[in-house]
Amino acid sequence: MNQSFENTAEFAAQLDQKDSLSQFREQFHFSKNENGETQIYLCGNSLGLQPKSAKQALINELEDWAKWGVEGHFHGRKPWFHYHKFLTDYTAEIAGAKPHEVVVMNHLTVNLHLLMYSFYRPTFTTSASGEKIPQRYKIIMEAGAFPSDMYAVQSQVEGHGLRYDDAVIELSPRNGEFTLRTEDILSAIAEAGDQLALSFFSGVQYYTGQLFNIPAITKAAHAVGALAGFDLAHTAGNIDLQLHDWDVDFAAWCSYKYLNSGPGNVSGVYIHERHGLNPETKRMSGWWGHKEDVRFLMKRGYIPEPGAAGWQMSNAPVFGMAVHLASLELFHEATMSRLREKSRSLTSYLEFVLSQAKLSNPVLQFNIITPANPDERGAQLSLLTDDKGKALFDYLFAKNIIADWREPNVIRVAPAPMYNSYSDVFAVGKAFMDFPG
Repeated sequence: MNQSFENTAEFAAQLDQKDSLSQFREQFHFSKNENGETQIYLCGNSLGLQPKSAKQALINELEDWAKWGVEGHFHGRKPWFHYHKFLTDYTAEIAGAKPHEVVVMNHLTVNLHLLMYSFYRPTFTTSASGEKIPQRYKIIMEAGAFPSDMYAVQSQVEGHGLRYDDAVIELSPRNGEFTLRTEDILSAIAEAGDQLALSFFSGVQYYTGQLFNIPAITKAAHAVGALAGFDLAHTAGNIDLQLHDWDVDFAAWCSYKYLNSGPGNVSGVYIHERHGLNPETKRMSGWWGHKEDVRFLMKRGYIPEPGAAGWQMSNAPVFGMAVHLASLELFHEATMSRLREKSRSLTSYLEFVLSQAKLSNPVLQFNIITPANPDERGAQLSLLTDDKGKALFDYLFAKNIIADWREPNVIRVAPAPMYNSYSDVFAVGKAFMDFPG
């Protein structure tokens, strides 16, 4: 934590004046309470704010639909036939990938299933009595992962006739700790050895806010002959990713959290080119992933489009993608490197003002369970509270501060660098300091 911070409104305002990204704040609609008062929004790790450009982007597509009808697939401002391509370069910037390694399609959990169909391929041998004996079949992941990850993994292993308790290695923090140590993850991967088929972690753990060491986990998985995949729902648009250089095999993410693309919107997918450019890679195929230049010949026999685009199944949901594109254009302008730099500083300032509030207000009882090292977290702090935690959360809401409550007793506070300010953070610290209990 930077000890040069000051817990004053004037200091926060000075930081805002120096912020090279401050103009992006004006590009978003901030939520308001029932009296029309603007709220301090610190819930971008759950649902990002709406970009002001999203409305016109959606109107453009509605107008083209009205004007062109079905011909909008080939005419109009952004023909729908290859609409996903308008998002490709920006998505590659977000992922740190080559353009042919990414595609926007479907929704997150759907994509996780499609990817695990391709990259979780357990192997078996047959005993003398004809019994199938699993060989390389285990998946390693964090205990307490986001439920969709656990549900998807469960159905995938059971679909291969395996038992979850046998096939899945869940890693928990050491006693008295809240986050996993990287050395413990790497040790568990090495111990699983040639039984390990897949390591599957989130990039940023949704509950604790821990940023896992993606390149180290990937390298360790590869060292034992396994593949490495990641759910980046809380990571894309939050961390400066370099998935290609880190040699990650596959990843998927949603677009409605830090990527600010609207509730339930489309998902992004990354597939390393060694898999995506190999037409022999197993996949569940659909019409829109068929090679584009022969797609409308309607012939039997699947020929995949090269790269991640070969995993597409259905044509693009244009209205959702239009909103997503509007947001991606802002990320392209801001750049992930600058956003990550501000995020480190903004989250550290939040840590500072909360610590100051705890020192000043004896009623406050909480521990920050997110790692203190800025390299091991994104734009989020998770506060483990006491029996007054829900009262504290409700008090913040009454003060027009929108955070997130997670059962049984964690408040997640996420200052998004695209639209949150240092003055927002100072106001949050002031509210904590004034909490009456």
